[in-house]
Amino acid sequence: MSEPLPVAKRVPNEPPLSQAPPTGRKFPCPSCGARLDFDPNSYGLKCPYCGFEQQIERGDPAEIAERDYEEYLDREEAKGKAIPGRSSETHCPGCGANVLLEDHVATDRCPFCTTALQTQPEAAHAMIPPESLLPFTVDLRGAREAFATWLRALWFAPNALRKLAALGQLTGVYIPYWTYDAMTVTFYEGERGENYSTTIYTTDANGNRVAQTVIRTRWYPVSGEVRHFFDDVLVCGSTSLPADLLERVNDWNLGKLVPFRPDYLSGFRTERYSIDLRGGYKAAKAEMEPTIHRLVCRDIGGDHQRVHSKRTRYGAVTFKPLLLPLWVAAYRYHQQTYQIVVNGRTGRVAGYRPYSAWKIAGFVTLLLAFFGLIAFLVIRFNG
Repeated sequence: MSEPLPVAKRVPNEPPLSQAPPTGRKFPCPSCGARLDFDPNSYGLKCPYCGFEQQIERGDPAEIAERDYEEYLDREEAKGKAIPGRSSETHCPGCGANVLLEDHVATDRCPFCTTALQTQPEAAHAMIPPESLLPFTVDLRGAREAFATWLRALWFAPNALRKLAALGQLTGVYIPYWTYDAMTVTFYEGERGENYSTTIYTTDANGNRVAQTVIRTRWYPVSGEVRHFFDDVLVCGSTSLPADLLERVNDWNLGKLVPFRPDYLSGFRTERYSIDLRGGYKAAKAEMEPTIHRLVCRDIGGDHQRVHSKRTRYGAVTFKPLLLPLWVAAYRYHQQTYQIVVNGRTGRVAGYRPYSAWKIAGFVTLLLAFFGLIAFLVIRFNG
């Protein structure tokens, strides 16, 4: 039996909803007919209007398969298909994101850059569908709290940014990812450097002979091979968010992946892959390279290493297509867009932020006034 997933903290006194239930949505509530959204607290579908709850069949994690990379590319299945309940998509002219739309749900702004989506949705292009995901365990309130805590730690943040946190303009988005496994064998040629000490003699300014010990290096040609198995090298299949921003919230526990169910997506946006299977594999090999280089240097040994050439063979390559949850907010300040992300599992926050020139100027003024007062008091009491 799989270990139960952690749940986000419930917040009491939830404000009343001000809009009538939308109609024509997927997963209709049998009680009032409204849409059932995925609820991170109950780990099931929940009606936001009457409170009806329906559990989701989680499935067995053993269902999540590692797909053979080369074999899959040759199969008809690699041509892709649509995700159930996401039969249309829209393209953002601002950041280039392709957002898969929940059937019968209108989307007016891009969750990544707030650009107005004026183009008509089109039929979703075929894609390799996700086969597993990490469901949200941090709900909107939890994401707002994490965002507000992050903001309180920022110095000189503009008031408008704090208003954004108060409004809670965060959108839950499932971001597409790939994982790759590979057995690598790397053949290398290089040199091993071994330090030795020797004594040299110099003459000082007074003409005296002075002995000095120096460290020098002898180099020896070496060659060999190293082997390493890479497991679940994670590659983001989206280009809508900066890589360094994603890296700062990259504390995913992939051991908690569950088999894909369309129910988990209800109430959340879903982005389609902008980096395909081949592109993801190329990025995965680039991720593997630093580890391979360190292994080669360790195998060469000695005090110093020079690597002249490396040839790596990749075997038993497998992959998984999956979705990972993020809360995303985009904020425009002085005609520039700043993005903030909250990990939908852990609540970790990362983001870019503007600085308030008025607050900085005010702080500098107060600082100068403080030191001026200190100087005045010192002069007065010493005078």
